[in-house]
Amino acid sequence: MIVNKANLEAVFLNLKTTFNKAFEAATGIWQQTTMLVPSGSGQNNYNWLSRFPKMRKWVGDKVIKALSAHKYTVENDDWEATVEVDRNDIEDDTLGIYSPMAQEAGFSAKQLPDEIDADLKNGAFAGLCYDGQYFYDTDHPVGDGDGGTSSVSNKGTKALSNATTAAIKASYGAGREAIMSFKDDEGRPLGLVPDVLEVGPALEAMARLCVEKDKLADNAPNPYQGTARVVVNPRITSTTQWMLHVTSRPIKPFFYQERKKPVFVTQTDMNADDVFMRKKYKFGAEARAAGGYGLWQLSYGSTGEA
Repeated sequence: MIVNKANLEAVFLNLKTTFNKAFEAATGIWQQTTMLVPSGSGQNNYNWLSRFPKMRKWVGDKVIKALSAHKYTVENDDWEATVEVDRNDIEDDTLGIYSPMAQEAGFSAKQLPDEIDADLKNGAFAGLCYDGQYFYDTDHPVGDGDGGTSSVSNKGTKALSNATTAAIKASYGAGREAIMSFKDDEGRPLGLVPDVLEVGPALEAMARLCVEKDKLADNAPNPYQGTARVVVNPRITSTTQWMLHVTSRPIKPFFYQERKKPVFVTQTDMNADDVFMRKKYKFGAEARAAGGYGLWQLSYGSTGEA
């Protein structure tokens, strides 16, 4: 093939089509526990998370939920995946080798939210959320309704277990009870009900035994059958960590902040330095995005080490 502007445009248009098809066909799991937040600048401010909105009886003047002193800002990061195309491959009509690369770039671009989401969850015991505490922590400050503050925990250490009624109550049951007991700053129950049990591959079997089977390991009735659906996240690196989420609310426990959706980009200028010096053209994907922690009240995490 003669390398000229028209032929280059045709070559990279074909690669773009392949990229877009793979992008559209790819699926992810992040949407099950994470909300999409559009971003219109280099960063988003999430101080508003301190104001958990809840209806109250209107007596006298309205009670305004004041913005707490917490500051929680998430900056967008740049992301890319780039492939080189050798000019010789264009001249020799051997471009078929780049089609799988274009497909993989499209698939990888669609998986970006899952990658960011998994990084959040893998680091949730040491990552700060809006109140300045770790997302999974034992001392989140919450108003008690009388002008004071109490410490509330959404963190556990128990290993997920279905061995006995006592074992499942101490692990899965403790997380479920904790979430359902959370209150707002006025001391009123938030009315949260967890519905997703998320684990890594190592805990898939145990998670399903805990919420899908009618019997426990000792043949006792399973009191938690059907109380949550299992999400197996292959990007969770811990073999013991498990998480229980509330996903039925408009706000989710985690968020994916999107400034620029992944787009296909090319470098096809025949006079570019890389082409002149190394006979290399390029294509790939670019995006701008980040992730962050939403309301800690919507999730309970256990290290599973005890």
